[in-house]
Amino acid sequence: MARSVLYLPASNARALEKARTLPCDAVVLDLEDAVAPEAKADARAAAVEAVRSGGFGPRVGVRINGLDTEWGGDDLDALAQTDVGFMVAPKVNDASDTRVVLERLQGTTRLWAMIETPRGLLHMTEIAAMPRVEALMLGVNDLSVALGAGASPDREPIKPWMASMVAAARAYGLLAIDGVFNRFTDSEGFAAECAQGRLYGFDGKSLIHPGQIEGANAAFSPSPEEVERARALVAAFTLPEAEGKGVIRVDGEMMERLHLAAAERLLARLDPRG
Repeated sequence: MARSVLYLPASNARALEKARTLPCDAVVLDLEDAVAPEAKADARAAAVEAVRSGGFGPRVGVRINGLDTEWGGDDLDALAQTDVGFMVAPKVNDASDTRVVLERLQGTTRLWAMIETPRGLLHMTEIAAMPRVEALMLGVNDLSVALGAGASPDREPIKPWMASMVAAARAYGLLAIDGVFNRFTDSEGFAAECAQGRLYGFDGKSLIHPGQIEGANAAFSPSPEEVERARALVAAFTLPEAEGKGVIRVDGEMMERLHLAAAERLLARLDPRG
């Protein structure tokens, strides 16, 4: 599950220590936007040490600087020597960008590709098709600036790209992670944007403050009603009279085996061990 993906500056020792016990699904130690240029080297060393020392409850990843910067190559080389769970690559434009990172990234580390440029939008499908890519992440701040999009409380200018990202992720079995909500003290606005992301099919949301974790976990978790409905559907398809049938009636609705598959996926999210 990746309902809540919290970014923390790798340069902040207190934040790194706190991250070990936070209830988010994943934490990203950030070497890019959250770290000043003069602190990049120290942040890199801190991220490497944090990954090696372990002790995190959430899954741990690191966002490197772009390979077109003076820090990106050193970030990648240093972290390639660790067992970091995933690497977040910023401003991925196309499959060639992805290939360059993967060629230098040894082992089994997965890549989460941030889509935050117009070129990245136009090449999402080929990026998603690359091996070892595990997630597509929507970089709303950089993307809005690059597009010249105006401010909108419901993200009207980028709605087509939100749907396109989820489609690309689903086509290749990847996670789709919605972008950050900057007004971290606006709980109502955050809840509305989480609900929108869930409606569009995103698996979770990037976060910039620990106070957003609870809301994201709730928004991107199945509701009790959804769980009850899924269990009823699975149970109905196990009955003897459902054997060999492609469509059955459940609570007054005609349900196909594609609905069964969706119900099984939902229940698997609650307990991946089955």
